[in-house]
Amino acid sequence: MRIFIAGIDGYLGWPLAQYLTARGHEVAGADTFFRRDWVEEMGSWSAMPISGMRQRLLAFRERFGKEIQFWDWDLRDYYRVEYIFREFQPEAVVHLGECPSAPYSMIDVQHTVFVQTNNITSTLNLLYAMRDIRPEAHLVKLGTMGEYGTPQVDIPEGFFEVEFRGRRARLPFPRAAGSWYHWSKVHGSNNIMFACKIWKLRSTDVMQGVVFGTRIDEMGDNGDDERLLTRLDFDQAFGTAVNRFCCQAVIGHPLTPFGMGRQIRGFLPLRDSMQCLTLALENPPKIGEYRVFNQLQEIYGITDLALKVQEVAAELGLPVEIRNLENPRHELEEHYYKVDHEHLLSLGYRATQDVGAELRTMLIDLMKYRSRVEAKKEALIPDVHWNGHREKVRFVGIAAQSPGRGRWYGSGSQQHAALSREGKRGKNQLLTRENKLDESTI
Repeated sequence: MRIFIAGIDGYLGWPLAQYLTARGHEVAGADTFFRRDWVEEMGSWSAMPISGMRQRLLAFRERFGKEIQFWDWDLRDYYRVEYIFREFQPEAVVHLGECPSAPYSMIDVQHTVFVQTNNITSTLNLLYAMRDIRPEAHLVKLGTMGEYGTPQVDIPEGFFEVEFRGRRARLPFPRAAGSWYHWSKVHGSNNIMFACKIWKLRSTDVMQGVVFGTRIDEMGDNGDDERLLTRLDFDQAFGTAVNRFCCQAVIGHPLTPFGMGRQIRGFLPLRDSMQCLTLALENPPKIGEYRVFNQLQEIYGITDLALKVQEVAAELGLPVEIRNLENPRHELEEHYYKVDHEHLLSLGYRATQDVGAELRTMLIDLMKYRSRVEAKKEALIPDVHWNGHREKVRFVGIAAQSPGRGRWYGSGSQQHAALSREGKRGKNQLLTRENKLDESTI
């Protein structure tokens, strides 16, 4: 199958290219390297060194014996999207080319407008290119479980049956997003659903849980060729909870759940995300169908995962404390959370390994790069608040209860309050386009 990956340079896009190629698919991709810019703007970098795209493509050819057609183009430019479709003639499109950060979208009006414009425009351009050039292609769009919010009822896979005043209907499940980023994903989902209806396109909207992990098997034994590694971020905007906890553990920094730490979310390892996306691609919907898959391995409380990271880290000789931070977000910290996720299971999804084994792999991988995390540790403490102001949050002296284990874990003294509360203001100088293609590692 000819598969075009929008956002091929990213955390999911680069391993997906390797995973699909190993299964015999032909892959092409586009990326304008925004993710590298955004993370640098947040005062951070990937915990694992990331090669320039030319080096990545060279390593890919050496490992898999195949070339990737790559375009260093912005998908907000419709005519470039159109060119790619005419040149490559994709049978499937994986849309990973959106800004995936709630905090980044909440910084100020400029960031809000950018995130919404980038995410919505790129999706519309892909839909129009499909309509005009490849109407039978299958769009797999990466959504997020955050589109649903925490509605205090069971969450179905996209649609539910409702009875109102004596009549029944199958309707889209209401969305209750919690950031400007998440609302951009809702708008994208609605636009895709509408395009499938009026143009008879077909799409799978993947409502993905929080992904964690450093590598997949297709990258080779022990990640020896760093050019094949994917990025792993730990800053406030692009570092997801488990990835951030593991980076904190390897430098002895306290693990930092927000608020009481009782938020509950769906999670899955990176290698399982690759499996699920591939199952969706290899089992497309019928023409004109818009379907929704909730993609997750298991549901955990945030403190449960912090405790699990603490446990595995201790086994590796990495003692670490758990200390709660003030919550900069506007969200429910205690809530009901039950999610349907049967569609992928029915297609054959099976968890690759348990969470403890995945965490152990992550920590071992990250121990090699602890100096990189240490160098940017200021980025571990958030300063973007949902009410619009910028100020480093503080450690708090309340206890946080794990909703899964039913135990209390005190956040302890304020000895870590000496960590800088201001952080670095302003943007670092962005890398030039040519540097992103040629740089050895960043």
